[in-house]
Amino acid sequence: MSDLQISLIVIGIVVVMGVVLFNWMQQRRYRRGAEEAFERKHEDVLLGADEIAAEGGRVEPQLGREMLQEFQAEPSIGLTEPGIEPIEPAEISQPDAAAKVVAPVSAEQKTAEVDSASAMDYIVNIRGEALIAASDLTEVLRRKFDFGKPVHWLGQREAGASWEEITIEGNDGKGGYAGLKGCLQLVDRSGPVSEVSLSEFCDMVKNFTAHVHATANFPDTRQAHAQAVVLDQFCAEVDVMVGINIISKDGGAFTGTKIRALAEASGLKLETGGAFSYRDENGAILFSLNNFESTPFSPDNMRTLTTHGVTFLLDVPRVKSGERVFDQMMHLAGIFTTTLGGMLVDDNRISLTDSGIAKIKQHLGSMQAMMKTRNIPAGGEIALRLFA
Repeated sequence: MSDLQISLIVIGIVVVMGVVLFNWMQQRRYRRGAEEAFERKHEDVLLGADEIAAEGGRVEPQLGREMLQEFQAEPSIGLTEPGIEPIEPAEISQPDAAAKVVAPVSAEQKTAEVDSASAMDYIVNIRGEALIAASDLTEVLRRKFDFGKPVHWLGQREAGASWEEITIEGNDGKGGYAGLKGCLQLVDRSGPVSEVSLSEFCDMVKNFTAHVHATANFPDTRQAHAQAVVLDQFCAEVDVMVGINIISKDGGAFTGTKIRALAEASGLKLETGGAFSYRDENGAILFSLNNFESTPFSPDNMRTLTTHGVTFLLDVPRVKSGERVFDQMMHLAGIFTTTLGGMLVDDNRISLTDSGIAKIKQHLGSMQAMMKTRNIPAGGEIALRLFA
């Protein structure tokens, strides 16, 4: 065998190994994306509670088994047996004009909202002997995520002036502040802040105030931690993601090209998180369409992808007017079910009924009403921070 032949064989082996390695890396990247997209586990309101959270753990909300049985007891939802028809844009009912009118906010309501915002942060008030230079804030601004929960800073240019948020991106190092507020968020979806993190935050602020010759007022950290635990317990009660599944019949599969065409015709857009999102006029996500299987949707794989189901998801505490949005989502779910030739089911692959869907909507509404009672309206600024 000549040197040329040996060289060609070696080159061929290297090329084949390169292709195999590239395919393996691509598969790993998609798998990691899927794990990241679904790493947060939320109890579906369609499932019963069979397990008790470990003592001291964060208890997620669930619907009881009795309600699940009621979902399954009624006649199946009326969806026509599909023939394959051309895909037409879905007409999604928009909010009534009256719903967009903002009611006047009373002084009592405004005060309640401010109190709710304050209750979700541990706030240290800082006053300097002289103006605190903006350039001195660089180091503390960089430590926004060093304490288990987000930190944000507010500054007051002079006594009596309005407070403005200070960020590392917007801080040009010029000017100064008569007063500062260092705010450590007490709760998010991972649970309450720890007492250790509270202490470390206080230590950072003490070092900062000593450096800039300022004084700080530190609230009691034990009381703040207890407040965080109580707030987290309430958040766990309303932290629910409603999932509606559409699965194929008789072992069939849905093609990615048809899913994408139907989704885009219905106003959903494929985004980097591996799902199609439906957003309102302000860019807020109302609900999303996800792969029922583990592989995330992506522009690269939609041409060749096949799947046995898709899932519509509505993040209850992050969506305003949840019942109306739920109706929009169910309208689209009916169109997808008919066009794709699938079945509308819960996570146990049991057919959903008209009565069951009505109960889900009612439960969704009750949770958002609970949030409003606590002055944490669903989809509002406070809720978006708590349920990030």
